[in-house]
Amino acid sequence: MTGVVATLDDYGKPAWIAVMVAGFILFWPVGLAILAYLLWSGRMGCGGRYGDMSRWQQRWADRWDRKMERFGREFRGGFQSSGNAAFDDYREETLRRLEDEQREFREFLERLRKAKDKAEFDQFMADRRTRPTDGTEGASA
Repeated sequence: MTGVVATLDDYGKPAWIAVMVAGFILFWPVGLAILAYLLWSGRMGCGGRYGDMSRWQQRWADRWDRKMERFGREFRGGFQSSGNAAFDDYREETLRRLEDEQREFREFLERLRKAKDKAEFDQFMADRRTRPTDGTEGASA
C-alpha cells in the first residue's frame, strides 16, 4: 500500500485526482474514501506544510483527543478488578505512563511547530532587511 502511495506522490496531484475520479466511477465509496484521505493527509495542499494540520483538522483532532481522554478516564474507572492486585497496579501505572508520554509528545510537537514558525519568520525578516529600498521595487512601468 505504501508503495502505491509513494508512486502516486511521485506523479503528483494529477495522479491522485485521476485515481480519485476512477474510484468514484468504479464504486463511489472508494472515491469518497480517497478524497477524504487526500484532504486529511494534506496531499492536496489543504493541510499546509506536510505533517502540519490546518485549523479545522487541528480542531477535530483536539475534539477527538478530548473524547478519547474522557472515554479513557471513564473506561479506566470502569475497569473491574482482575483479582490480581499486582496486575491491576501495573495496568494503572502503564496507562498513566502512556498518558504522560502522549502529553509530552504533544508538547514537543507544539514546541517544534513554534520553532519552525520562528525560524521562518526570522528568515522573512532577514530577507526583508537585505532587500534594496531604492523605491524601484513597487514601481512598474
